[in-house]
Amino acid sequence: MGPGALAQAQAAGPVALLHDRRLPDEWVERARQALQPSLVLPVRSGEAGKSMQEVTRLLSALAEAGLPRSGAIMGLGGGATTDVAGFVAATYLRGVRYFAAPTTLLSMVDAAVGGKTGVNLPEGKNLVGAFWPAEAVWCDTDTLDTLPVRDFRSGAAEVFKHGLLAAPELLDEVLPSQRSGAGLTQFSQRLPEVVRRAVQVKADIVARDPTEQSERAFLNLGHTLAHALETFTHQRLPHGEAVGYGMHFAALLSEAHGAKNLSGHTHAFLNWQNPEPLPRLSLEALWPIINRDKKADTQGPRWVLLHELGQPYLTRVDRALLDDVFRQWQRDI
Repeated sequence: MGPGALAQAQAAGPVALLHDRRLPDEWVERARQALQPSLVLPVRSGEAGKSMQEVTRLLSALAEAGLPRSGAIMGLGGGATTDVAGFVAATYLRGVRYFAAPTTLLSMVDAAVGGKTGVNLPEGKNLVGAFWPAEAVWCDTDTLDTLPVRDFRSGAAEVFKHGLLAAPELLDEVLPSQRSGAGLTQFSQRLPEVVRRAVQVKADIVARDPTEQSERAFLNLGHTLAHALETFTHQRLPHGEAVGYGMHFAALLSEAHGAKNLSGHTHAFLNWQNPEPLPRLSLEALWPIINRDKKADTQGPRWVLLHELGQPYLTRVDRALLDDVFRQWQRDI
């Protein structure tokens, strides 16, 4: 990872390059020069691309072009493109080699790390997917230079989440402080190091629990509510902004369970991130979506909470308490 990393990309055998169709031509061309792909396929941007219809279109294009089992797929783009390209790689010919070149902050520190791939169903986010780790990932921080501020701050939610989970020093790197000035930007001198540290948090957890049998579930901090908000708004709310809202809800729940002084961090993050205002919400309306969360089991949803910074745990929460905290959360946001 770092400036210019995309020029180092390489993959043996025929390669299909799947890229976000809205990606600047410069980055597609750099990937072309590095990989010399035999096939280049644009992917619908954002959550609209995370559909079974788009997956079917891409799989058919690969089959029509005759990409062999010895071939590989490179995903070039943000988190949604990374998810789709990884799932296509996992399912084409029952699995071909996969490589990733994430071009957003969110995809660098989250989607491209750990081998989770996924697409959405009308019933919820990421309900179809596979564990299919990339053989290599190239995080070229130069690609962040032209990222809109809103998109960059959306991706910073995952950096901040990794700070809450295991690296509290990342909180100060993201938020305005003596060290970071106005807060993390595409042009922060320490950005490559911040990306490296955030990736390390996830990589360490995934290495210990690759298929989410235990502690990998902690990486879903804030995501139970976040995914419900994304589904409820028909994916109009960006993932990172939904996670920002979800982390604050998780912090308030954690405090209701006995943790102290966590919501001050998440409220400060929301103020800095300045997410899209939410429509009128009720927990009752969100509850069917929350019940379909991937961490739910036959006894209902489970929530990732924090005893304190760096000490996550998974638990059930009484519905009456959820109602109380939801009202408090609504007042805060």
